[in-house]
Amino acid sequence: MISAFAAESSPAVQGFIHQPEAPSGDALVLTHGAGSNCKAPLLTALAEAFAESGFIVLRCNLPYRQKRPHGPPYRGDAEHDREGLRNAVDALRKVAPASVRIILGGHSYGGRQASILAAEQADVSNGLLLLSYPLHPPNQPGAVRTAHFPALRLPAFFAHGARDPFASSEEIEAAIRLIPAPASVLHFEAGGHDLVGSAKKDRTLRTREIAVKIRDSARVFFGLGLAT
Repeated sequence: MISAFAAESSPAVQGFIHQPEAPSGDALVLTHGAGSNCKAPLLTALAEAFAESGFIVLRCNLPYRQKRPHGPPYRGDAEHDREGLRNAVDALRKVAPASVRIILGGHSYGGRQASILAAEQADVSNGLLLLSYPLHPPNQPGAVRTAHFPALRLPAFFAHGARDPFASSEEIEAAIRLIPAPASVLHFEAGGHDLVGSAKKDRTLRTREIAVKIRDSARVFFGLGLAT
């Protein structure tokens, strides 16, 4: 079951919650990239796939997106967006079983903010799901965004498109070696920054296939929901 979700906090939490028919005791918070929102096709497909495996899933809009329906975050938004992610995790804990295990995830900018939050607050979740991590701006391989990686103490699972201009497969593999916690990368050879790429088959079907593969691989990596 999918329903709108809102929680009063500062900043507020706003998005959609997916309630599974048979809860596994696991949960997932998902957020979007810089130019998107929580209705993005990949986030929706991922939320549906994880819910089918028993996860309670909250896909949420970051605070900057709640203020502005279009456009990227402004310089200075990042700290506020991380506060919003922390509030989203707290809000999910209030509607989930007390023993719930929560994975915090996001696409591109959202995943980067999730990882920085986890480096700052190791107790924020039980793991990270990072989709198309923006390792550096396109054509600027020297401007890497890994300063916080050595401080990560949570298991981190990455999904990466081999044609992503924000990082090559080799760059991502090298970057995760900076993380002292367990870390792994699932590569999509035809995928770009959206992971889907220019698939010959129906784009909706391809997005669904990618979501299921990420879910299945992440569940094995984290050891979650495997009894369902």
